[in-house]
Amino acid sequence: MARTHTVIASPIGGLTAVAEDGVLCGMYFERHRRGPGPEELGAYDESGFDEVRRQLGEYFADERTRFELALAPRGDEFQQQVWRLLTEIPFGETRSYGDLARRLGNVSLAQAVGAANARNPISVIVPCHRVVAADGGLTGYAGGLDRKRFLLDLEEPAARREARLF
Repeated sequence: MARTHTVIASPIGGLTAVAEDGVLCGMYFERHRRGPGPEELGAYDESGFDEVRRQLGEYFADERTRFELALAPRGDEFQQQVWRLLTEIPFGETRSYGDLARRLGNVSLAQAVGAANARNPISVIVPCHRVVAADGGLTGYAGGLDRKRFLLDLEEPAARREARLF
C-alpha cells in the first residue's frame, strides 16, 4: 500500500490529506489531537488530491453541502459504524452522542460513540464536528473548539444565522 500526503490550505489552517493507493484515508488539522506521526503520512506528493482540494474549496466557499469522495478510514468495526453514522448527519444539523448511540441500538454506548468520534481520521469530510453534548454544548474536538465552532457556523442555515441576535 502506497501512502501519500499533501497539505491543503483552508480558512481553519492547513489540512493534511492522506491517501492510501489513491483513496483518502486521513484529513488532519495542524496540531491535531491524536493525529498520526510523520512516519504514517507517507511521501509528500501534490498529485492525486485535486478532487479533495476542489471539494474542500467549494465547502469552505459555502458552495458544497456534501462530499462525494472515496474514503477508506482505518478503524475497528464499531468505529466504522460510528463514522458511517457521522456521514448521515445532514449539513447544518447536529446530533448528540446519545442520539448516535440510540441509532446503534443502545443508549449506554454514548461514551463509546464519543471515543470513536474522537478518533475519526477524516476530519471535516466525515463530519465529527456535527456531534455535540446532549445539552447542545460543544465538547472536545481534535482540531480544537474554535475550529469546531467555525465549521458549525459555516454550516448554519442562512435563515437561522440571520435571525440570530449578536
